[in-house]
Amino acid sequence: MTTIELTLEQQLRLRIYTSQAQSLSVEEARVLLVEMMRQNMIKDNTIRNLLGTQKNVL
Repeated sequence: MTTIELTLEQQLRLRIYTSQAQSLSVEEARVLLVEMMRQNMIKDNTIRNLLGTQKNVL
């Protein structure tokens, strides 16, 4: 199985996001989590459409 790691740039961005998340309220964190999940679902649908399949592979 191939392991896919984050690029150096992605690791840096993750550290920045982690630092910024420390100042969020619980409600702000909940709203952002739901929005991230929505965007991830859209990304999954886009990839499925590009691959020409509707199977729940992702």
